[in-house]
Order: sequence, then C-alpha cells, then structure tokens
Amino acid sequence: MRITLLQTGKTDASWLRSGIEEYSGRLEHYIRFSAVDIIPPKNFRQLNPNQLKEAEGKLMLKHFADADQVILLDERGKAHTSEAFAAWLQKMMNAGTRHMMFVIGGAYGFSDEVYEAANGRIALSSMTFSHQMVRLFFTEQLYRAFTILRNEPYHNS
Repeated sequence: MRITLLQTGKTDASWLRSGIEEYSGRLEHYIRFSAVDIIPPKNFRQLNPNQLKEAEGKLMLKHFADADQVILLDERGKAHTSEAFAAWLQKMMNAGTRHMMFVIGGAYGFSDEVYEAANGRIALSSMTFSHQMVRLFFTEQLYRAFTILRNEPYHNS
C-alpha cells in the first residue's frame, strides 16, 4: 500500500518541517509515504472563503484517482484512539487497498465536491490546530500506527 498526505499550502516553520521530515523518514521502513503540497491560487487573498474553498477543491480533485481511498482530515470526522486507527489501517491493507490519500484542507475546510469525492473522514481531535501542526501530528500518528501493528515499543515508551 502507498499513502499520500495531500495538504494545502506549505509548511513555513522550520521546527515543524524538521518534525515532519523525521516521521516521514521513519515511515519509509513500513510503507511508501509521500506528502504533496497544493499551492493556493495566486489571488487567494482577494477570494472570499467560499471562493477559496472552491478553488482549493478543484486543485485537490486533480490528485484523486478512482481507485484511491480518499480520507479527509476533518473536525467532523470519526475520532479514533491510536490503537483503533492502527487497526483501521490494517483493515484497509487487508482489503487490498493500494493507495490511501489523506487530505488536509485549507483554513475554511473543503468544498462540497471534495466531500462528495471522499471515501471517509477522520478527526484528529475536537480541538482546533493550525493546518501546519496537523501535518506533524498526523505524520506522527501514522508512524505510531505502524509501530503498534508491528508490536514495537514506540507506542508505550
């Protein structure tokens, strides 16, 4: 299986980039993982929130393929414990899923078209985090899930 993290914008803070690179590198031992940045339109500051969601949504949809399992990281999604998330990933792998795409939206969320194209939603927390921090948190949780599946000590250390 291959996992892609599709994210809107770039990670500006060097300390976040460093953490994301650390966990992305660790993930290479378990799975093919990549992160893809969606660059907002140049005129994004002139767009109202709905126009921006629509513009970002069109850019996201270009990355979706019919066979992809597209999962939105969304505050209204299903919350999991780390163990339950690991079990869900195992279930997806057992089902023969070839490519999972996890998507982090922009500041105003996802367009209706992106919601319609997605196969599911996951919430990392009921709290609000910056989109840049979500990248680090999700990458770490993905790594944690694979260490749980391999019964490695990272989860409990």
